[in-house]
Amino acid sequence: MKIKPVIYGFLLLCLMQFSSCASQINGVLRQGGSANLTMEAALEPQMTIFISRFKTVMGNAGSGLILDGQAIGLSLADSAGVSSVSIENTRPAAIKGDIAVSNIEDFLSLTRDRRFITYSENTAGGSIHIYLDRETAPELMAMLSPEAVEYLSALMAPAVTGEDDSKEEYLALVSSLYGRPIADEISASMIRAQIEFPGAVSSIRGGTANGNLAVFTVPLLDLLVLETPVSLEAGW
Repeated sequence: MKIKPVIYGFLLLCLMQFSSCASQINGVLRQGGSANLTMEAALEPQMTIFISRFKTVMGNAGSGLILDGQAIGLSLADSAGVSSVSIENTRPAAIKGDIAVSNIEDFLSLTRDRRFITYSENTAGGSIHIYLDRETAPELMAMLSPEAVEYLSALMAPAVTGEDDSKEEYLALVSSLYGRPIADEISASMIRAQIEFPGAVSSIRGGTANGNLAVFTVPLLDLLVLETPVSLEAGW
């Protein structure tokens, strides 16, 4: 599969590292493009069992952590546009942390010409656009976490495998391989991001806004399958 030289946005920090989860990202985007993000996430019970068994089978169960906050932080710290990062475990299957971004357009990009966020700003305001599809998704996960790719490959996620499954077909596949409870957790999981922008939000796609604050809630199933591209935009 050919991968376009484009990387997608900060809403996928959770998806990069794990699958079925309850996750929340709070962020502040400042004039000039710097940002601060706070992330909290926890695996749901059935996915905790699945990943624990997977790590054991792969001979990687030594630390007892289902999610490794320190390892995730180290991966992010080496990524473009990140000035500092601190992520810790609150439980073996739960993490929280802070990420300081020096320039939102550079965030996790590979080169100046390979960016996943389109950001513009002038005296009248600004805008931001985040986009992902089945061709862009695998590159970011491969760059940040080979372990995440292993998890999502085991779950047959089209975002990694490139298969042309619908959401219904994917849930049926997961249910047949691993049982309905895991499929139900994936179906119910959401990734929620609350972002404060430098000015009052005047236009938005993929979310809701009130004043300077925008809220994007994306079903995890949409991100795992990418039956249609996910496109999020805000202008202020």
